Amino acid sequence: MLWSRFIQPRIISFACGTKPFMIQRTKIIPFAEGNVLEIGIGSGLNIPLYDTDLVKKIVGVDPSAAMHSLAKERINESPVSIEFISADAAEIPLQDQSIDTIVCTYTLCSVSNPQQVLKEVKRLLKPGGKFLFSEHGNAPDESVVKFQHKLEPIWKFLADGCHLTRSIPDLLDESDMKIDKIETMYLPKTPRFVGYNYWGMAVND
Repeated sequence: MLWSRFIQPRIISFACGTKPFMIQRTKIIPFAEGNVLEIGIGSGLNIPLYDTDLVKKIVGVDPSAAMHSLAKERINESPVSIEFISADAAEIPLQDQSIDTIVCTYTLCSVSNPQQVLKEVKRLLKPGGKFLFSEHGNAPDESVVKFQHKLEPIWKFLADGCHLTRSIPDLLDESDMKIDKIETMYLPKTPRFVGYNYWGMAVND
């Protein structure tokens, strides 16, 4: 209980807030506009990166009360209205086609059913709405992939269900959204097994 409620959330927030991951966030967050839904808002690391001239409102979804507690200071300091919803990302209590932009950073790795989460993304986005993502996943190098598979069972326990081997492009292809842009790289100063990053944008046709 102590691990999952107090220690683990702080470790995850710290790791996801390191410089290489924060730089990746700056590549997508400023493009969010209108009514924004952030899936896996966590400790609110993205909140200061939103362009307040473009964003009307942010709805943050996360099942973790501990993460909500960590996010309170950033939420209170934001000039944009932020609503926090404690919910599973596979079943978000919002109306169909009610969101202009959906943001998802380092979350598809840990949800139990990423295909269903992306179905929710498509349901909630307005026609032409944007899905902005930055995720780590399956590496292109065989030696790294072998290590990812070997480490993944214990990594999932330590990192709250985080998978190392999910293929983000394959998940997006299955979602019936149009991939407008996707880029990849190993993040600098980051272990390769967790540092292969995919980021970009998909559009709800």
